[in-house]
Amino acid sequence: MAFFDFLGNAGKKLLGKGDDNEAIKNEIESSFSELPVQGLVVEVDDDTVALGGVATDGATKEKAILIAGNVEGISKVNADQLVTLTQISEENVREEEVFEPVFYTIQKGDTLWGISSEFYGNGSKYPLIVEANLEVIKDADLIYPGQAIRIPELIV
Repeated sequence: MAFFDFLGNAGKKLLGKGDDNEAIKNEIESSFSELPVQGLVVEVDDDTVALGGVATDGATKEKAILIAGNVEGISKVNADQLVTLTQISEENVREEEVFEPVFYTIQKGDTLWGISSEFYGNGSKYPLIVEANLEVIKDADLIYPGQAIRIPELIV
């Protein structure tokens, strides 16, 4: 999976207030109603954060990457050590379809309708984007330039 790039000068202000590793770890864990990643490990090194652990599923993994990347001062997320239960299950290793997550950085003037039109060819599908980004988009009418969101795969 390698590195995911984010805008380092945008996002939630968490760094520099104590233990940066713990701050991002708490942000990820508190964004979910249940523990999202077993054995979550977070290591901040300058503008890069490395994540490790076992996520319950691919969507949870992507959301953890987004939460870490939407911290001001972080411009790269390394998720090489963040795996899903499916990835570590011997039965599914060969059968698992590899879906590379699509992240989009919101630009000035963007709307969820416009983003949905661009990626899905249909603006009315924007609720799929909101649902996939509840940890980042708290209000569908309020998105901000520099905010990174994930574009979920459209299942037809």
